[in-house]
Amino acid sequence: MLAVGKPVAILRRPSDQPGIPRRSLGKILAGLERGVNTRKTQTALETRISLVLALASQAFSQTQRVPDLETVNFRVVKQTDQYVIREVEPYCVAETDMPGKNGFDFNGASQAFNVLAAYLFGKNTLSEQMEMTTPVYTRKVRSDGEKMDMTTPVITKQSGEKWQMSFVMPRKYGSNLPLPKDPSVTIKQVPGKTVAVTAFPGFVTDEDVKRRESKLRDALNNDAEFQVKRDAMVEVAQFNPPFTLPFTRRNEISLEVERRTI
Repeated sequence: MLAVGKPVAILRRPSDQPGIPRRSLGKILAGLERGVNTRKTQTALETRISLVLALASQAFSQTQRVPDLETVNFRVVKQTDQYVIREVEPYCVAETDMPGKNGFDFNGASQAFNVLAAYLFGKNTLSEQMEMTTPVYTRKVRSDGEKMDMTTPVITKQSGEKWQMSFVMPRKYGSNLPLPKDPSVTIKQVPGKTVAVTAFPGFVTDEDVKRRESKLRDALNNDAEFQVKRDAMVEVAQFNPPFTLPFTRRNEISLEVERRTI
């Protein structure tokens, strides 16, 4: 997400995204000092504001991290200064609808998160067998719940006018995942796919998602190798706990793509 590009790397963690500054604090401060010397009319307040912004930028570049948890496997096949193209391996998710208004709604996301967290942390029953092509479940063998490990990312995706939230399931279960007690939770297998991804910090809002999706689509229109797949809907991946500071958070938006036909 020109000629066919060669695979760049095989990654387990989403650290491939371009655009994060790497300048040292010393360089930032030196630049500020030069700015003060060349602009004599700059006030003390302006200098302080500039310093705060520089420190915040430096903190973002050094502390934007994702938790050390199991995540989706993927392979980077192309990287630009605007997005990364990944080949993603199949994975299983627990999924539920996000209640609330149309669009990405923070309150609806919080409710959906709580529903999926309850499933992950024990409100489930173990199953002997499960069909993974559709959310059809077979007989239960015992009723004690099983606590599963948290993974990353938490995925929200658009489905028509609605949004759905998904937790990636630990790979060790394969298709033998516990059954949800809550009927609003379904278990699905996501097939392998190719996606274009771009990362951003902060809290996710509906307006921000729309703006970044539009920007990503525009950038992909100029890609000679990949194009957005017909009817592709935007997905948002969030990698940090809810209490994480905004400038240290990592989020990604993605669109499914395919190779252009010659």
